[in-house]
Amino acid sequence: MTEAFENNRVILYYNGAISALTLFVQHTNGCVCAPSPLPLLSSALEPEELEHDVVSTHPAAVVQAVGTALDLPTQLLKAEAGYRERIETPGGIITVYLARFDLLDPPHQLVESKGCQFRTLTQLRGQSPTEMELLRRAYAFIMES
Repeated sequence: MTEAFENNRVILYYNGAISALTLFVQHTNGCVCAPSPLPLLSSALEPEELEHDVVSTHPAAVVQAVGTALDLPTQLLKAEAGYRERIETPGGIITVYLARFDLLDPPHQLVESKGCQFRTLTQLRGQSPTEMELLRRAYAFIMES
């Protein structure tokens, strides 16, 4: 795992501009966080629990690194600057960012060629409670944007 991912993860999604269809990428390991799952015993922090960082990683740098790690075409993913969630883990705090596929149609074949699948929020109901909370917050962010 590269240094960019040591304390960072990315949730990839597609949102249809016309239909508002929202799909999240589920990776081969079953999780929605790229490039690796959240550690066991992770939990989402509430906004009032957050310490405000003076220095943090720019979302675009993490999204670009995840695109490279997944061998996706350059500029395919766009970082959502307003989404930044913090996860408490046994090894420290992990920041989770959100990145959307910047296309008119969901790239099903491309995602499937990476061993991943697009899933609706209801199809992901069996994820860990922490991932479900991240997805709930991501969905609310997407719908409010």
